[in-house]
Amino acid sequence: MIGQEPPTPGTAATVPVLQVTDLHVTFPGETGPVHAVRGLSYAVRPGEVLGIVGESGAGKSAAAQAVLGLLPDGTEVRGSVELDGRELLGLDDAALSEIRGNGIGMVFQDPLSALTPVYSVGNQLVEALRVHQDLSRKAARTRAVELLDLVGIPDPHRRADAFPHEFSGGMRQRAVIAMAIANDPRVIVADEPTTALDVTIQAQILDVLKTAREVTGAAIVLITHDLGVVAGFADRVQVMYAGRPVEYGTVDEIYYRTRMPYTIGLLGATPRLDAPAGTPLVPIHGAPPSLSALPPGCSFAPRCPVAVDRCREIEPAPAVGTDAGHTVACHRGAEVADGSLPRAGIFGTVRGEGAGERESDTGGPSPARTQAAGAHPVRTDSAPTELGPTDSAPADSAPQVSAPASSAPAVSAPADSAPADSAPAAPAPANRPSTRPNRTASTPQQGVTQGRPTGTGLPAPTLLQVTALTKHFPQTRGTLFKRPTGTIRAVDGIDLAIREGETLALVGESGCGKTTTLLEIMDLAAGQSGTVRLFGQDVRELDRAGRKRLRRDLQIVFQDPTAALDPRMPVGDILAEPLRTHRVPRERIAARVPELLELVGLVADDAGRYPREFSGGQRQRIAIARALALEPRLLVLDEPVSALDVSVQAGVLNLLDELKARLRLSYLLVAHDLSVVRHSADRVAVMYLGRIVESGGTAEVFAAPSHPYTRALLSAVPLPDPRKERARTRVLLSGDLPSPADVPSGCRFRSRCPLYATLGAPEQRRCREDDPLLRPVPTGPRTVGPGTAGHHETDGHTSACHHPAPPSGG
Repeated sequence: MIGQEPPTPGTAATVPVLQVTDLHVTFPGETGPVHAVRGLSYAVRPGEVLGIVGESGAGKSAAAQAVLGLLPDGTEVRGSVELDGRELLGLDDAALSEIRGNGIGMVFQDPLSALTPVYSVGNQLVEALRVHQDLSRKAARTRAVELLDLVGIPDPHRRADAFPHEFSGGMRQRAVIAMAIANDPRVIVADEPTTALDVTIQAQILDVLKTAREVTGAAIVLITHDLGVVAGFADRVQVMYAGRPVEYGTVDEIYYRTRMPYTIGLLGATPRLDAPAGTPLVPIHGAPPSLSALPPGCSFAPRCPVAVDRCREIEPAPAVGTDAGHTVACHRGAEVADGSLPRAGIFGTVRGEGAGERESDTGGPSPARTQAAGAHPVRTDSAPTELGPTDSAPADSAPQVSAPASSAPAVSAPADSAPADSAPAAPAPANRPSTRPNRTASTPQQGVTQGRPTGTGLPAPTLLQVTALTKHFPQTRGTLFKRPTGTIRAVDGIDLAIREGETLALVGESGCGKTTTLLEIMDLAAGQSGTVRLFGQDVRELDRAGRKRLRRDLQIVFQDPTAALDPRMPVGDILAEPLRTHRVPRERIAARVPELLELVGLVADDAGRYPREFSGGQRQRIAIARALALEPRLLVLDEPVSALDVSVQAGVLNLLDELKARLRLSYLLVAHDLSVVRHSADRVAVMYLGRIVESGGTAEVFAAPSHPYTRALLSAVPLPDPRKERARTRVLLSGDLPSPADVPSGCRFRSRCPLYATLGAPEQRRCREDDPLLRPVPTGPRTVGPGTAGHHETDGHTSACHHPAPPSGG
């Protein structure tokens, strides 16, 4: 357990170690100069952490590379970058090479690209040490092993001889951090150091960066898009948009006394682990402008709900990150600060964007805001909004909320019963011909809420039932003559069930078997072992024609929409392809394509455009529309928002919520972001090394996790709330996920379990020898008979642990 201490900004020294003043970075482009960074200024002191946040393309990484002189030839860089008073801009490469890795250390986003694949990790550390210090090879080797041990690499003497490809992602990132701090730099620049990592590994990397700061006393410039990471780690925050710094201040000022509408939008679009289930997010409509064709006035004005004429005509001065305090690049920032322009109302008029609203691709606010049938209602009461903590609330005024499963909004009636004045993208009237004229027997019930038909006490029908599903892969060695050397137990006997109208989330670290499980379900084949029943049919008994019929009811949305959409086909053909495959009449296809586009918030005219002409969020909407083309009952969502910026992610999540309500869909959701799971899922199954270790209602599991692994996952999720982050205690897991080719005996989690080390010898022996099974989790005490007391079991909450957490209230 590691407790987080409150940050103490600026206490180490009063003189900045790194001073950036009016930095401009311009790249040559085919259509004109690309103004990647425009007027960036900040100062960071020894021991201080500055977080730089913003959407993709905001100029964060270009600014970091400009500091180190890593930009390509032909790039124009203006302004000033001073390290301990020495000007860095204008120095030649030889002079900058003396500073890189010595005065300033760099932690890159992709550690696999940052490390040379043909040299061992230890040799690369030795090289970094000897370039800047007068050390013998033996002394440098000793220091390299010490560094690997410092950043948490297990068995550093042996691991120093390993190559980068032999390290896991988290271990590679720790090795890059070891290299960055090898020469006790004055500044560490960390460019998205946790982006591609699991939440448990992310917590480890942040802890390593804190250790590096304590050991070296270095200042840290942390570039990230994760507002939760910044809340718990940074002392000061700089927000960038379209190459421009738009807000700067202490972490508390930025999160509790926000003045810039863009920052308010980012906070409102971020799903929170402590928010009530089903709370609609607040997307920022449109997309950032092209940096080679910036609009006049404020760059954010086309997306800002409160922009006035002055905003569109005059660009405000950049938010200077110096001792000036809380600064903002907004003409209406003073109104936000004094309360005459309430923060909660800025994006309140655009809440609930989704199926019934056009996503603007011009950057302007979406037109119609009429509430769509089945959409989340706009809040008009005085309940707290999801925009984040208010500036007047004390630290303990925002309690953790654990809404019961039944508190989620009820699913609407079918769309064809919607009032005439509902959103224009509502499903067509009842007389519209369906692509599924013979679907009567499989039509879902209306009014499904949390997997139960409304008005009855009976559970909803089960659409997917997976029993003892197993998928093992042979491990072989040799080139011409392959011989078996072992077995990779990717999926090792799991049970899943999804009822009509509910979302089941499958969560766990990379390599735990989530994607293999999805592929086995989507394959509709007999498989190695276990059964998969879809819509009451055993897939093992289906012939080829039967599998094709069943695929109409089962569709998938992939993680990367760019890779999932054929770049050579216009959107209209992409949407029509599954309809043609299933021999839908031509006239019905012609009518269905514009319906699908409007259903996901686009317009019929978009059918003639190609995927490259859309933003990332719009491409994912197209992928969702394609999955809906055949009117399926169950959608498999494989990390549907992980590749999107948080502002775009919010709109896609709201869209999925509304489509589920309107079309009575069920979802199997795979996600590594537990905040997304908290927002979207009715039930959750936690997977570890090929097995389900805990499952149950999302609200119940998140409020009272029983398995130590679940508790560690939840504790590692950062909250976009500095006060809560400073008060939390992390459960850091040791090491990485074991190989599925070498599964530990007994409990699979015991090698990383923080509880295992605290147990006595008999209990540890049980964990080593007995593989725990899923058992119902007991809750609080109740009377089970005259004069006796006990615990009752929850409905559906199960855990596979010999020593589960004590029942709440017990």
